[in-house]
Amino acid sequence: MTRTSAAIGMCFPRTYPAALVKDVARRLEAGGADELWVIEDCFYTAGPSLVSAALTVTERLTVGLGIVPAVVRTAAVTAMEFATLDALGGGRFLPGIGHGVQAWMGQMGVRPKSPLTALEEVTDAVTRLLAGEEVTVDGQYVQLDKVKLDAPPATAPPILLGVQGPKSMALAGRVAAGVVLAEPATPSYVRAALEQAGTPDNFVLAVFSAICVRPDRKAAYEWTAPWLAGLIAQKNAALPTLPFYDDLIKRFDDQGIPGLVSMPNDWWTEIGPIGTLDDAATHLDALNAAGVHHIGLFPDPEVEHGLPQLDYVLELANR
Repeated sequence: MTRTSAAIGMCFPRTYPAALVKDVARRLEAGGADELWVIEDCFYTAGPSLVSAALTVTERLTVGLGIVPAVVRTAAVTAMEFATLDALGGGRFLPGIGHGVQAWMGQMGVRPKSPLTALEEVTDAVTRLLAGEEVTVDGQYVQLDKVKLDAPPATAPPILLGVQGPKSMALAGRVAAGVVLAEPATPSYVRAALEQAGTPDNFVLAVFSAICVRPDRKAAYEWTAPWLAGLIAQKNAALPTLPFYDDLIKRFDDQGIPGLVSMPNDWWTEIGPIGTLDDAATHLDALNAAGVHHIGLFPDPEVEHGLPQLDYVLELANR
């Protein structure tokens, strides 16, 4: 097998104990992986804190943040966080901003009437602040009066938007440097997202892919099928881009989870790095062919099941 050109790493699920991030980061770096992606979800662990810990115990590893909700912090504080993390990592930090789950935003009293407008205003302000500009703006969600960072990055990191849906993808194509696509970021979904973003030049594509590698392919399918059933029930935005989507839904409606377990192998390979190690490698190659730049392999959210997948992440990173 030949190594793909996309950077390969692992995601750190929101459910993992915070202190574990240092060990995971060290193991990824020592084992030859390219990056670690930290997940921030309300009301779990705080993303910037975990990124800081991972950056300070490594020297080479890129650490991504996927994602901070746009309205939880002010734009100025988000820019300060990003600039500080960039300085700690010497340019090894990849920041992501998104809408956040709107129900969570409502719980905190910050739910915007227009999530699109809020994300656009925050992304524009953070981008300008990281570029070293003095920013004055009186927007609907961002108000700044001659704000300028004392120590902006020498080279500002690309701002990636963690979004889904055509309007949000189009926004990312206009105002951001790229996107972070949540699992299941299939090759077909990557191509659709890039098209929705308007296919801008030098657009960064980062994806999360749910990994489940087992020596026995069927065992991997049996473990992952309930997760896929949940995505179908949630009407996940990525699934309709699958070339076999209609057949998938019919199979699930007729046979339930056992029907998912017995799906054709190439269906599973399209959905994720699921099956044998060679199956996972095939999925990564397809993502690379779709133009992906960063791949975060997302393990099981339970530490005892997910952490052993790190060994497979390293094998895939070292192909």
